[in-house]
Parts: sequence; structure tokens; C-alpha cells
Amino acid sequence: MMDELIDDMKDMKLAIFDLDGIIYRGNKLIPGVDKIIEILRNLNIQIVFNSNNSTLTRQMYVEKLNLFNVSCSIEDIFTSAYIAAEEITELKEKANIYVIGEKGLKEELKTKAHVIFENVKNFEEIDFVIVGLDRNFNYEKLTVAQQCIMQGQAHFYATNTDATLPDKNIELPGAGCMVAALEICTSQKPKKVFGKPSPNGITKILEKTNTPKDSAVIFGDRLDTDIRAGNRAEIKTVLVLTGVTSREYFDDIRNGNLSMDEECIPDLFFNSLDEIIK
Repeated sequence: MMDELIDDMKDMKLAIFDLDGIIYRGNKLIPGVDKIIEILRNLNIQIVFNSNNSTLTRQMYVEKLNLFNVSCSIEDIFTSAYIAAEEITELKEKANIYVIGEKGLKEELKTKAHVIFENVKNFEEIDFVIVGLDRNFNYEKLTVAQQCIMQGQAHFYATNTDATLPDKNIELPGAGCMVAALEICTSQKPKKVFGKPSPNGITKILEKTNTPKDSAVIFGDRLDTDIRAGNRAEIKTVLVLTGVTSREYFDDIRNGNLSMDEECIPDLFFNSLDEIIK
């Protein structure tokens, strides 16, 4: 018999999946996820992927997912780096940018013809400082970014502010650590955070896929980013307990033992993705 969605999912035409903690942890596929994606596609549900992790290019994400037997194209990938590049271009074409971040963010910006400065000699030349996850973050990079903002006229933006990054069975420091460091030494907050919990990325996905809000769902493992972003974008939100949020923590929220902003409460929750199929 053909697999079917649970009743709450039957009207969905577009499924937006977070990556870290939903599809994989580190370099290990979460068991059975590839089969669930295949089943959803067979049920005529369009699949796209939306990650706050800005370290990889979209093509690198395609290759990584293909290795996990999850087929996709570059048009299916929406990262905080891609969204940053799109929105920065709307603010200024061919901007001079200092990046705290890795290849994914830099390449997305270069694709839009922006100039990435590795060595800054004149702080006043820099239009934007953009901060993402940088696993080679150091004092020198922080100093340059600070001076571009304080001595120059650079505007401060961030790809995301995730405190941690899932990796296998541990949590590693996330981009929020780098963002917080720059906040402290400049006494400024980013003018905008491009990734979740901002709804901008989801709104862009809906526009590009021509999907109405009531036909879209986001699957995420973080209440304060994935679920909040989905609720702000007014689409259905589903928490999957295979990533950052543990069942114990979520049960404490549901039972009133812990308080949580209503924006962070999902419409549905599952222990794993395979529970959406009946």
C-alpha cells in the first residue's frame, strides 16, 4: 500500500527542511531520512533545504546531500549565506565587504560581484562587515571587523546567531559566538540577521517556489530559530527531536515547567521524521 502522510500534513505542497540535526548530524545521515524524502517527493511534495550554516557553498551542500543518497539541485538549497548575498545586493551592488566567515559565505557574495577584502588597509573603504560561522576565528579578525565599524563606516550584519552547531553527538560553538564578540567590542548589534529566526529566508523560498503560506511546512530541530522563523513567516511548523532540542526539554515546556515564547511553539512535533508517514 502506498505510504500516506498523517492528516495534519495532507495539504502541504512544499516542505522546507533544516539540515544540521534534521537530515544529518556532522557527517552522518540520520537513519531513514533519505527514504522519507523519497516518499514525500513521490507524494508530489516539493522539497527544499534551509540552513543557517554559512560555511559551505550551495553546490557543496548538493554534493554532501547526494553522498547521503538525498538527491537535490542547487536551486533546492537556501542557506543564510545565499540569503545574505541576495539582501546585501539589494542594499548595494558591488560592495566592499569584510567577512568573518568561511568559503560558503565568501563565495555567495562573490557570485553577486561583491569584493571580499582579506587584508584591510583603509577601514573607510569597507561598506559591510558580515559575520558567520568561522572555525578559524581569531583576535586579528575580530580587531579588523571592529575597526571597520568603529573607524570606518561599515554596517554590521550577521548570517545567523546560533549559539551551537550539532556535530555527531556533541554541540560545537556556533556563529552566535563570533557575532557576540563583535557586539561586545563595538557596542552594536547587527543591523539585520539574515538567517533564521528571521522569516526573510522562508519568504524568499515561498516566492521562488510560488507556494502559498498555507501549503508550506518547515521541519526544524531548534525552537528559537527554525520554529520561530516558520511561525513568523506564518507557515506550518514541525519540531523534530533528532537535533538540538531534546524530548526532555520539550516535555518540560509542554508541561509548563519551563517558559517559552509562543513564537517558538511548533504546530506539531515528532521524535523522528519517519513518524510523519502512516
